[in-house]
Amino acid sequence: MTAELIALMNGREIGRVRRGARSRLSFTYAEDWCADPDAYPLSVSMPLSAAEHTHAPIVNFLWGLLPDNALVLEKWASRFHVSPSSPFALIANVGEDCAGAAQFVVPERLDAVLGSSKRDVEWVTDADIAQRLKALRMDHSAWRAPRDTGQFSLAGAQPKTALLRDGNRWGVPSGRTPTTHILKPPTGEFDGHAENEHFCLRLARAVGLPTATSEVMRFEDELAIVVERYDRVVTKEGILRAHQEDMCQALALHPAKKYENEGGPGAKAIVTLLRDYSSARGEDVATFLDAFIFNWLIAGSDAHAKNYSLLIGAGGRVRLAPLYDLASALPYDALNTKKLKLAMKVGKKYRLADIGPRDWSALASEVGVKAKDMRDRVLDLIDRVEGKIEGVRSAVIEAGIRPPVIDLLVDRLRSRLTQCRRLFLHQEE
Repeated sequence: MTAELIALMNGREIGRVRRGARSRLSFTYAEDWCADPDAYPLSVSMPLSAAEHTHAPIVNFLWGLLPDNALVLEKWASRFHVSPSSPFALIANVGEDCAGAAQFVVPERLDAVLGSSKRDVEWVTDADIAQRLKALRMDHSAWRAPRDTGQFSLAGAQPKTALLRDGNRWGVPSGRTPTTHILKPPTGEFDGHAENEHFCLRLARAVGLPTATSEVMRFEDELAIVVERYDRVVTKEGILRAHQEDMCQALALHPAKKYENEGGPGAKAIVTLLRDYSSARGEDVATFLDAFIFNWLIAGSDAHAKNYSLLIGAGGRVRLAPLYDLASALPYDALNTKKLKLAMKVGKKYRLADIGPRDWSALASEVGVKAKDMRDRVLDLIDRVEGKIEGVRSAVIEAGIRPPVIDLLVDRLRSRLTQCRRLFLHQEE
């Protein structure tokens, strides 16, 4: 039974995860990695200043790399003959391509991974991808086809797969070669969710928020939202992994605590984290607050701590990562907006319909900004979103995407923006 995992960053060993008695984990940085002036930590919760880190931060970091779906974990555990409650054992089987730059490799696979190249890619057709998407819709654990040799894991609750894109062709990489794009098929639970997410990402970008780049694509008769990975960088030497971690990992929290009302971080904790670690504190705090307001405006009820991340670069430079997994609950009648709750509270309130100017003033006090500045920020974002809706809808339609969900989302979002503006203007009267 594997008792050690080697952590690599772009082909270089940075440390090792060890499993000891009673499955307690530890993580130890490699000495030469710590001595490198360009080195950066695996997580801000595991600084380079301490060579060894104990169980809590590393076990929660590994959990954060895995799907947030118990059924998927159960099926993976059955497939790999390991316990679904052991993130170490699961990552030993899927850890060669994860979110961020780190690869977790069992010692017997090290030479194979380091010796891999672009030749270790199986190029696939649109028909192959369509079959993979269909299988994924039917079985959310089917992230890889049975014949695939590559490993990968992505966090989150939605079914998804990851592929390498090279121009107009797609491939399944293995070993050292990373995936570059994430493909998410519609699940049928909420019609048009792929298009909804694509629209919200485009709208956020249109108002000036940094977002992952997305497009909705068809592979024969299968639809998917295709998201370009911001944790991958194309260079002359090839595709490199950029390191990142979500806010639960950064705070050494189990992903089960991603929602604030379940013990997870809220806006205050994230703002504090950014002020402690960001290399551009003012800019990143402002971006996060705008993103927080944006999710309130669009009724983005799933904007929890795992949907905000940090990018960690050479020398330990830290920045807020581009936004991802943005979607609105407004088009879905099953999600009653009068009862809908946000993943993080505004002031002391979670329920969307109850949040007003006083709650934003309370939040302003919590995060150390002036109430007037917060009010101005909210009203400014209402104006910016309202001014960009039609342009984004037109662009989406021109790209050949027009499901009913987009028109419904636009109409309901316009009404919501009007209501939100009235809340603030009425307070002034």
